[in-house]
Amino acid sequence: MNLEPITVMAEVAAPIAKVWETWTSPEHITQWCSASDDWHAPKANNDLRAGGKFMTRMEAKDGSFGFDFEGVYTMVEHHKHIAYEMPDGRKVAIIFESQGSHTKVTETFDPENQNPIEMQRDGWQAILDNFKKYTETN
Repeated sequence: MNLEPITVMAEVAAPIAKVWETWTSPEHITQWCSASDDWHAPKANNDLRAGGKFMTRMEAKDGSFGFDFEGVYTMVEHHKHIAYEMPDGRKVAIIFESQGSHTKVTETFDPENQNPIEMQRDGWQAILDNFKKYTETN
């Protein structure tokens, strides 16, 4: 089943250097990478280069469920563009657009076949919104 890619977006009230650092540094990723308050990301690794791998451990805080969100970078253009492929072959692209004191972050991803499109869009948007909130307040 071939599904159309999904796009989520946020305008972050921070300059691109800060947005990039917060998006790519494991010590920051563990602070913002969750879709809701009952989840967290206790561990993250990031080898930010084409061919490099990343992994973020995502877990329910009550220990009931968890998974490794991972992939291999296919393109990294500093302060502009990140693309990666997940183990199941789905592709993701993130565009960073500097707008002076703000940065627009646009994330486009191939959906999976198990969950409704709306659920996937809402989950990815919630993580992006959490990223925005964390970046603007830290």
